[in-house]
Amino acid sequence: MTEPLRVACIGMGWWSGVLADAIKRSSKIEIVACHTRSEDKRAAFAKKYGCKPIANYDDVLADKSIEAIINTTPNDVHLATTSAAAAAGKHVFLDKPIANNVSEGRAITEVCRKAGVILGMGYQRRRESHFRWLKQQIGAGVFGKLVNAEANISRDRLGKIDLSSWRYQAAGMPGGVMLQIGIHYTDVLEYLLGPVKAVSGRLAQLVLPGDNPDVASLVLEHENGALSTLNASYASASEYYLMNIYGKEASAYYDVHQGLRMLKRGSRTPVDVPCAKNDTFVEELEEFAAAVRGKGTPEMNGDSATTSLAVVRAGIVSAREGRRVEVAEVMAND
Repeated sequence: MTEPLRVACIGMGWWSGVLADAIKRSSKIEIVACHTRSEDKRAAFAKKYGCKPIANYDDVLADKSIEAIINTTPNDVHLATTSAAAAAGKHVFLDKPIANNVSEGRAITEVCRKAGVILGMGYQRRRESHFRWLKQQIGAGVFGKLVNAEANISRDRLGKIDLSSWRYQAAGMPGGVMLQIGIHYTDVLEYLLGPVKAVSGRLAQLVLPGDNPDVASLVLEHENGALSTLNASYASASEYYLMNIYGKEASAYYDVHQGLRMLKRGSRTPVDVPCAKNDTFVEELEEFAAAVRGKGTPEMNGDSATTSLAVVRAGIVSAREGRRVEVAEVMAND
């Protein structure tokens, strides 16, 4: 029997708890240590998850028993924290986005590659069973030529945000809602319709306080000619997820309330497609653990995560400058 991957969690924000809870649901990973600068947060995390609190990150990296780092630190320190881990021979699971700009995303990817450590990225939305089913059907040719898609990812954050948190500041999360949660569905749109060539975007701040957009809209031009639209919001009345895919031979409609339905050419009524809920967090973490053990590679790695970031960055540049922006331009200059 393969021994569980021994990991240390760094960065004790709310997302660290989401991933730690998922690790507890797996027999293939074990949290042995944690680190953050806040003594109180460090102690609380260690008590909840039964691991050793370590005050100094260097001491985490010096511990030979720790094989990998679960990194949920702020975006702007992803490069520093991941580089240090890679230099110490620690594998890294890093939550999206890989960084705040493409150049740092590339640098993170390269330091891990040179050090020979696995870099896995947290993009759990693409793993949801309804999107896996759609990907399979698209690959089988059921949809025919893909022509269009529309997506929405919205949450209500009014009265729920901490303006001292990097997650809600323009410096820490440039692009606001689009970089923080919209990137999940730009990824799903690329996963289903293929790579994005260019983006046109608009951003707005309508409801939330602070200095960051709470509403965003993108038009994505895919390399295969299909167009897709994505709306992301922190200013809506409730949480909502939508993903509609339109092909020449069939269309599919997913939303969080009604699930997945499909309508084939010639039919008048969509048919429900039952999809059992799967544990996407455990799946991505166990895939990372397997890769560390030499079995396979992470589905989302540094290269793919950097390209994913470039799509959102293209939307941000487009909104700022009022023009269509090609992803290749951002990949070259960001």
